[in-house]
Amino acid sequence: MTKELKIREKIYIVRKINVMLDSDLAELYDVDTKVLNQAVRRNISRFPEDFMFQLNKDEYEKLRSQIVTAKSLSMRRNLPYVFTEHGILMLSSVLNSEKAIQVNIKIMRTFNHMRKLLSSQVLLSQKLEKIEKQEIKNTKNIEKIWLAIKELYGYKERSEKRKIGFDSDKEDK
Repeated sequence: MTKELKIREKIYIVRKINVMLDSDLAELYDVDTKVLNQAVRRNISRFPEDFMFQLNKDEYEKLRSQIVTAKSLSMRRNLPYVFTEHGILMLSSVLNSEKAIQVNIKIMRTFNHMRKLLSSQVLLSQKLEKIEKQEIKNTKNIEKIWLAIKELYGYKERSEKRKIGFDSDKEDK
């Protein structure tokens, strides 16, 4: 498994934001989660709410149910912290190691790649919507053409279909 795929599998959506768990980041940086969180606490001014936040109980339970290998989540005493892309960028300056810098570069490339994929999906969706609208317009135009052709040739639709066979309800005279 490539590093990018390994990183991509550790990106979750919480509060409609792409985030990574503190324990997953600690694993990638090759440090204990406790060490990572201590470094963050020492530099808390670098991590506003839109860079890092702590999961609430509901978010934590939903995330645990989504993650197949939730070993790192099930052994925790406290609710985990999650980091947005900007928070992850800030981590490299806080941890200040060559490994942290290299891992951050890989993470940022992964986020960038995911953004490009999402952008291409949006463009594809817009193109499909445009084709759909054109198809509806074409269908209406074809119906108008058929009506015009029918009028040209004097074709009139019958208002009532002629019944075939004997009608027993009518009395013989």
